[in-house]
Amino acid sequence: MKNQEFAEILQQKCDWSAFKNKNFLISGATGLIGKALLDLLCYLNKSLSLNIRLTLISRNINEAAYDNDYIKVFQHDVNFPLDGKFSEAADFVIHAASNTHPNLYAGRPIETITTNVLGNLNLLQYASKNPSCRFLFLSSVEVYGNTEKPLPGAFTEKDFGYIDCNTLRAGYPEAKRLSEALCQAFRSEKNIQVLIARLARSYGPGLRPDDSKVLSQFIRNAKNHEDIVLKSQGKQVFSYLYSLDAACAILYLLLKGQDGEAYNVAGKESDISLCQLAELIAAMCGSRVIFAQAESLEKKGFSPVQNALLNTEKIKLLGWESKVSLAEGLKRTLELN
Repeated sequence: MKNQEFAEILQQKCDWSAFKNKNFLISGATGLIGKALLDLLCYLNKSLSLNIRLTLISRNINEAAYDNDYIKVFQHDVNFPLDGKFSEAADFVIHAASNTHPNLYAGRPIETITTNVLGNLNLLQYASKNPSCRFLFLSSVEVYGNTEKPLPGAFTEKDFGYIDCNTLRAGYPEAKRLSEALCQAFRSEKNIQVLIARLARSYGPGLRPDDSKVLSQFIRNAKNHEDIVLKSQGKQVFSYLYSLDAACAILYLLLKGQDGEAYNVAGKESDISLCQLAELIAAMCGSRVIFAQAESLEKKGFSPVQNALLNTEKIKLLGWESKVSLAEGLKRTLELN
């Protein structure tokens, strides 16, 4: 990402100096959102001299090799307890580790569930040892499930649809739902502060080559000057979120979010149907939209949800707002990915 993008974040109405000399413990720092979060924290350190100290948990130590005096990396699987791993208490704990694309939901369903639920349990147990710690769980728009009838508007934090738990694909949204409930259990029983960020479908620079999300496939097609391949009629309507906007929202919630609350996070001007999204990206790269049949593994990972728009009024009341529209975010992603 470019420094100009990070400079935009500093314009948010937020006292970033509140992070001065604070310790962060972050899981999933090599993922799309985790990497954006780490880059933003490093930028705040450099530009504002905040002396933020970052401890990262990663299963793959090679992917988390950062040459920075403020960063410590521990090779560890969050499915296992953190007992004795870290001597210094964290002021902020963020659980961002998760499988996040359909092929993994279908190909590694057990891991998809346990990384969210057991990972969340282990990090909450660690956080509960420091009464002043604030814990944030990265949840998902998928917790809202599917609605039998179209909503009059976007999902608010109090709306919920149906999830058929007796399916393979339910592992991801149900794990997110259970993890949110686990946050509330620890808040009640262990008296720790918890926050939940329900992120829209996210994208941005640094997409992995194996990322099977539909938008990620569209972006790869565009980068390779290939046709944009749509594997459905494309009538599904979703909200989207640029990765750096997501990172900013996470930090914003750690400082200004109300203990125990969940907040929707989505980009401005980001509500669009899948077909319209395909056409938008095709127009950006001079390609066409074509239709094809999904493979068996892909079908198993597909979400049945047709409407996943997010109402973001709650987080806007705290003062946060998205800086990057969908069109601008796609442009930046295509330039930088």
